[in-house]
Amino acid sequence: MPIVIYVFSLCTFTFGLSEFVVAGLVSAMAEDLGTSTTAVGSAIAAYALGAAIGAPLLTAVLLNWRDRTSLSLTLAVLAVGSLAFAWVEQLSAANLVRFVIGLAHGVFMAVAADVAVKLVDAPRAGRALSLVWLGLTLALALGVPLGTLLGSLWSWRAIFVALGVLGLVSLLGLLRLMPRQAAPALMPGGRLAGLSALMQRPLLAAASIAMLVSVATFSFLTYVSPFLLQVTHGGIQLLSLAMLMFGAATILGNLLGGVLADRFEAGRCLKVALGVLAGNLALLYLGREQPWAVVLLVGVLGAVFFAIVTLSTLRLLGLAKQLAPQATGVASGLSIAAFNLGTALGGGLGGWMIERVGLAYLPLAGAVAALLALGVLVVRSGAMNELQPHAEPEA
Repeated sequence: MPIVIYVFSLCTFTFGLSEFVVAGLVSAMAEDLGTSTTAVGSAIAAYALGAAIGAPLLTAVLLNWRDRTSLSLTLAVLAVGSLAFAWVEQLSAANLVRFVIGLAHGVFMAVAADVAVKLVDAPRAGRALSLVWLGLTLALALGVPLGTLLGSLWSWRAIFVALGVLGLVSLLGLLRLMPRQAAPALMPGGRLAGLSALMQRPLLAAASIAMLVSVATFSFLTYVSPFLLQVTHGGIQLLSLAMLMFGAATILGNLLGGVLADRFEAGRCLKVALGVLAGNLALLYLGREQPWAVVLLVGVLGAVFFAIVTLSTLRLLGLAKQLAPQATGVASGLSIAAFNLGTALGGGLGGWMIERVGLAYLPLAGAVAALLALGVLVVRSGAMNELQPHAEPEA
């Protein structure tokens, strides 16, 4: 694999830690800021909303920039924004900073994923993309559990000071190791031509499935801290273990998704994975008072979610190569936007569930969203002979 793909993995580790560590710090942040856990959950939603907007819209605006320049700018925003977040005292200011960092996150993930897939031949595209996402999974496996423990026992603010430093290191690594490029050719029709090219039903349907997957996952994961502490009656150690299980399992799921995307038809793999996701969330509700069952199921959630991320992204990029080949970078942004919009909506759905029916019923909202995603995929598969990103393997 080209070395720049491994550089991308380091950068996605930094962005991934920035996005997901808040899920493990919701309770600590709520106590420090003097507000409720559901209110602090809006910081996750603000970040995800920024990524959802930045991925397709800003990626389209920056389409004529060099990839190296766009990626460097996003890492600079991450470094400065993380340091600013460490000093905020008001939730409104915290949400604004998180939104801006989310904008940068969306652009970085879209551009890096598109570049990685273009740098390798088609049979290795899944593995190349899984290496880009590997940084995210390592952030979940190593960074988030450690950040959850230190932030809960020491200071959540120190975690974001460390993130600012890590963002600067990632920026220096990218500038050092990513080769300079010639300026890209101007696209016919202007900077927004890519967006108009993507307004096609197969691409939007694929993006809606990605969105529902994130709704399913983050309606629960946004509030995993109060769920484990109040419903499962675990302590900080159990919460840290659950986050460790989630993160470690994402590595397995990410790599598995890459292998499956290279060897099998993505739609069939997605159907199986969505069924497993719905079943896992239903089991989280049924076993909510059994600490070890909850920890195990949180791990399965991480594996299934990241397998779906890789499968869904490759499927959408494959469709874009055939339906909008001039704008695959923006197509990558559409996928990132869908997942992050789903994260924001999932946080809102989870908060609504907590206030209306109670924290214990939280996993059921995710199970319903996963079933809806499966339904969309089945309907789309039956409605038309959709173009596939990978051919069926020969017997």
